[in-house]
Amino acid sequence: MPTIAVAVTDGLPFFEVAIPCHIFGTDRPETPKGWYDLRVCAIGTDGDAAARSWFRTRTPYGAKELIAADTVLVPASADVRGDPPPELVDALRAAHRRGARLVSLCSGAFTLAATGLLDGRTATTHWMYAPLLAERFPAVRVDPAVLYVDHGDIVTGAGSTASIDVCLHLVREDYGSEAAGTLARQLVAPAHRPGGQAQYIDTPLPERRDDSLAPLLHWAVERLDRPLTVTDLARQAHTSPRTFARRFLAATGTTPMRWLQTQRIGRARELLEGGDLSVDRVARLCGLGTAANLRRHFTKAMGVPPQDYRRAFRARR
Repeated sequence: MPTIAVAVTDGLPFFEVAIPCHIFGTDRPETPKGWYDLRVCAIGTDGDAAARSWFRTRTPYGAKELIAADTVLVPASADVRGDPPPELVDALRAAHRRGARLVSLCSGAFTLAATGLLDGRTATTHWMYAPLLAERFPAVRVDPAVLYVDHGDIVTGAGSTASIDVCLHLVREDYGSEAAGTLARQLVAPAHRPGGQAQYIDTPLPERRDDSLAPLLHWAVERLDRPLTVTDLARQAHTSPRTFARRFLAATGTTPMRWLQTQRIGRARELLEGGDLSVDRVARLCGLGTAANLRRHFTKAMGVPPQDYRRAFRARR
């Protein structure tokens, strides 16, 4: 059972504390065996931390349990212009030395940056705080446009609801796509928004219900094993390819073909995790055609070839 420590300090925004507590701390009937052991760890207090002025957390856990955890989540910072508690900085460094995965949510990236562990790395935070993060920590390569950045040992996430994406990403890495998808449905959240997706969209989404892309996306996901083009999608949406591409980008923050590629890789992950199908068969079922094509795109997206991914996933289970 992997342990997850959520670091809490006085004054932090409670939203980014509530999200991981709800996702990792609730034992649902559908959750896999050996679900997370969640520990809320108060740092720099006597176990009683105030989130703003009207919400408090009281916990028996502190720095010792944080350092021993498999994953440490650092919620939004209480003060992005000030320094985090020295006890928290020391505990995060110690946890990282012993092999813990460190994860920041929203402006928690300021706390991770204060440890020096983000120096020379790409990181993200809420787009509104990105210029300040870059100014305060010039050794960090700040990307204000993405939802999250995963280096394996350190993950940084964007603001507010992107924290849900980060937590689902962790579930996907630890328990697989099926578990993450089931949890996403319960949360009424997107099953998978890739880290490189835009944090926000400049053009507001259409308000008319008949303008929703949801039926089209559902239609496309059911046909991933078939060759699909922008023209095919536009025809299904009853619009021209150019208008469709513009509307799709405005609604999703990505292009139709990039979205399709993400869905195909996600389907390949599910098939690799859940059975013994050959790489050739997986390639055909997810619409990537050949084993060679699957290996090329899967390795680019996941960092490892399909067979290595399957072995690593089963070893984690």
